[in-house]
Amino acid sequence: MPRRPAKVTQADIARAVRAAKEAGASAVTIDGEGVIRIALTASTLPIQPTNQFDCEWTPSEPLQRFLKRTESG
Repeated sequence: MPRRPAKVTQADIARAVRAAKEAGASAVTIDGEGVIRIALTASTLPIQPTNQFDCEWTPSEPLQRFLKRTESG
């Protein structure tokens, strides 16, 4: 009987842990279904918008690097 394909590969786990460390996460968990959860620390303070038009979200530098590495194409 052939083995079934992995839901999460070792490379997926390594990428998630690396990105979590760069982002300052406190924990990374992977459940039996292959869902990767990253718990961020509560010490980061949210940035308050200065006016009603200043509500655009900008990803952090570590997240931008992770997204750039994982983009296909």
